[in-house]
Amino acid sequence: MAKDKSRDAVPLYHQIYLGLRDEILSGARTFGAAVPTEQELSAQHAVSRITARRALDELALHGLVERRRRVGTRVTFQTPITPIEGHIDQAVESLIAFGHGTRVRVVEFERICADATVVARLGIEPGDAVVRAVRLRFADDAPLGVIESFVPVALGVPLDRESLTGRPLLELILAAGHVIGAGFQVISAVPANAALANLLEMDARAPVIRVERTVKDTTGRALAFTSASYRGDRYRLTLDLHGPAQPARAEAISASE
Repeated sequence: MAKDKSRDAVPLYHQIYLGLRDEILSGARTFGAAVPTEQELSAQHAVSRITARRALDELALHGLVERRRRVGTRVTFQTPITPIEGHIDQAVESLIAFGHGTRVRVVEFERICADATVVARLGIEPGDAVVRAVRLRFADDAPLGVIESFVPVALGVPLDRESLTGRPLLELILAAGHVIGAGFQVISAVPANAALANLLEMDARAPVIRVERTVKDTTGRALAFTSASYRGDRYRLTLDLHGPAQPARAEAISASE
């Protein structure tokens, strides 16, 4: 991967701050969640504790976290979200249609143990096995978005690179006999990190549309958690506010537009 020269011009403490800020604003680190300590950040990023401390102080300065002696640093930011209700069956149909209208390439596929974030999103036990897949979605042969999905292995959904290339994930879940009864989706704008920008062929730190979605069956059991990042110039969400509740409809904008 080509070296991202733009990052070299950004101080190390600010790079760490930006990464943590993005996690907080996107909801990956929720209100009340613990933030890595100075020592943990120092080891993770190979920087001094002074640099790590400055990154955490920057978060506190912007009102995203609270730092307390002997307690640590915790997230104090709460996303001001106003939920919009929609019909789950119509939403699933729309998402499956969107999947068939674009093509994907599976970039990564593995079976892993669920980390804290996945455990929280899927409501499973720490260490439970999940299938993780990263797909690059194209529209008109141009990169549209990167989708990272997690599905509990215990569900018995037959997933592999070939099936995920040929059919949308929700369709595969339905084909395995599961009934989707509910879902929760959060849409936000976040800057692309270097790896994401490389896949989407865009400038690092340019904004992308982040769509995080958890779907559940009729008993409330989580079936999948997906985090998708789309290019803002090639992706559009529309919502019909007339008549009965309607789901948001995803559309790929032609790369030539």
